[in-house]
Amino acid sequence: MRTILIGPPGAGKGTQAQFIVNTHGIPHISSGDMLREAVRNGTELGKKADAAMKRGDLVPDDVVIGMVIERIGRPDCARGFLLDGFPRTRPQAEALDVALAAAGVALDAVVLFEVPDSLIVERVTGRRSDPETGAIYHLKFNPPPTDALGRLVHRSDDFEAAVTARLDKYHRETAPIVPFYEAKGLLKRVDGVGSPDEVTARLLAVLGAPRSAG
Repeated sequence: MRTILIGPPGAGKGTQAQFIVNTHGIPHISSGDMLREAVRNGTELGKKADAAMKRGDLVPDDVVIGMVIERIGRPDCARGFLLDGFPRTRPQAEALDVALAAAGVALDAVVLFEVPDSLIVERVTGRRSDPETGAIYHLKFNPPPTDALGRLVHRSDDFEAAVTARLDKYHRETAPIVPFYEAKGLLKRVDGVGSPDEVTARLLAVLGAPRSAG
């Protein structure tokens, strides 16, 4: 199962990514984690990425794509992989498509989690974290215990203005990759509204049951 996850921030991709990883026995490749690992290991691509970040620049697309191709060539990706956080723009999607073809790798699916902006804002702005336990609560959907209320933290990037800005960026830059993958017959739409279990059931319906290792 070679899959890419896309969807707006707060759509629940992280929860469903864990389900796919666990049921299909494939690695979860986060673009952020991959960048940090390459920089930490001092690879050639990692050095290029580190230099760009130290200049305050975005890491060039060709560097990130090189890291993706290197990462999916490792033995743990023999049965597939789950790519999350990249591509973020249509030019990145097009360049990644060319690189995957050159590497002889064909995607099985690109999963789009669809959630209305209004619900995204409600989900994210209601989040609170407990600095003592590390637990994440939601004032409406997963209320915290009363004894924790006084110490809960509302992160700055969970305020409405920050959430709206991230959604605007998603619609401007990332949403255009949807028709690209749809035209290639790879796009699988999943309604992200509902409980995590309900969304997982819809995800399973579009991806199918995992194949056995044998």
